[in-house]
Amino acid sequence: MSFRIEKDSMGEIRVPEEAYYGAQTQRAADNFPISSLRFSSPFISALGLIKATAARVNADLGLLDEVRANAIVNAATEVADGKLDEHFVLDIFQTGSGTSTNMNANEVISRRANELLEADEAQERVHPNDHVNMGQSSNDTIPTAIRLSTVRQGKEHLIPAIDHLRARFLKKGKEYANVVKTGRTHLMDAMPVTIEQEFGGYARQLELAQQRLTDALARNLELPQGGTAVGTGINTHPEFGARFAKGVAQATGIEFVEATNHFEAQATVDASVELSGQCKTLAISLIKMANDLRWMNSGPNGGLGEVELQALQPGSSIMPGKVNPVIEESVIMVALQVLGNDTTISVAGQTGNFELNVALPVVAHNMLESIHILGTACKNFADLSVQGLTVRTDKIAENVSRNPILVTALNGIIGYDLAAKIAKQAFAEDRPLIDVAEELTELSRSELETILNPADLTRPGIASS
Repeated sequence: MSFRIEKDSMGEIRVPEEAYYGAQTQRAADNFPISSLRFSSPFISALGLIKATAARVNADLGLLDEVRANAIVNAATEVADGKLDEHFVLDIFQTGSGTSTNMNANEVISRRANELLEADEAQERVHPNDHVNMGQSSNDTIPTAIRLSTVRQGKEHLIPAIDHLRARFLKKGKEYANVVKTGRTHLMDAMPVTIEQEFGGYARQLELAQQRLTDALARNLELPQGGTAVGTGINTHPEFGARFAKGVAQATGIEFVEATNHFEAQATVDASVELSGQCKTLAISLIKMANDLRWMNSGPNGGLGEVELQALQPGSSIMPGKVNPVIEESVIMVALQVLGNDTTISVAGQTGNFELNVALPVVAHNMLESIHILGTACKNFADLSVQGLTVRTDKIAENVSRNPILVTALNGIIGYDLAAKIAKQAFAEDRPLIDVAEELTELSRSELETILNPADLTRPGIASS
């Protein structure tokens, strides 16, 4: 590899010849060889949009000449479009403000802008600090990039994926609307429910998840940009923050606004903590749904065997013909990762003092990972599991007919004690409930058939003789 010599305030340093980044990025790369974790494309894209918007605003305010501004906008747009991702080389585990990554962006955009200017034979040069970072600080840029990227990913990726899964559950429930199955509480037989009722419960969980996430995303619409170093707005135009937010809103079609209070917006990551909490809630909901389907699919002979999930791959290297609920297992592992991410973000929210949180990179990484994997898992769950599952109606009907808990419907007629006796005897003798009830009560067979009709027991009502 060939190198060039770059200079900064600390002196000279070797930088790979083909790299767009400069001295400060190289120093950070040398200082933080911690992991293979890098900022994701949505975050880098947000940085590109921030730098392009800042250049336009500074030009409009008469602080940056049009030639440099246009070059910065064009270079930053390439960053926003993902064309220069390979030049964002820094580890997530770096300086807690994300200053290194802000300078990574400034240096990449500066060098690319200067290439564009040279192609146009312009005399001006773009400086990473003086021009690309004009009116900005890492302390407002990185928090802004967190909010901008998470809102966009939430609205464009996660919310639609949740809605997709919700629609699949509703459609599948409607397909089997008349199928009555044994309900379960404490994993024990309980009163019957329909497939539509059970799947409708999952759909409602997802609807509420959408609402919670949408509410939390609203608190991330306030952009810290304009507060610069500590929230006071030093070294930026008084109108910069409002104009910047308006520019980002126009570029994204999302109603971003300037932070109501820059000190709150820069000193905390409360908005991310809240959003992560709602991602955690969704994750827990998904665990419940996935586990329910695993139970319903269990067997197929030695378990409940109520539904049959798609056979997607062999389930064992030693047991031929075994098929496992792999999509559900994948969903559960995604959810567990999100729970861990939430813990990291929650603790990170406590990290820092006074005017700055100093765990911003790890908040950005974990927040965006949670949003991404939740959205992808929801879509995969919908398309490779829920959409293709079939209900084993014969097995379900057999289970319901032998469920002694149906005797609950007789409580109002014969009393709890006699009903309990009938249930226990039917279970002990492995006999149909209706046969035992006919022997131990004065109700006729036809009356019992009416009262104990499983379909009727899935609706509100009190039986009477």
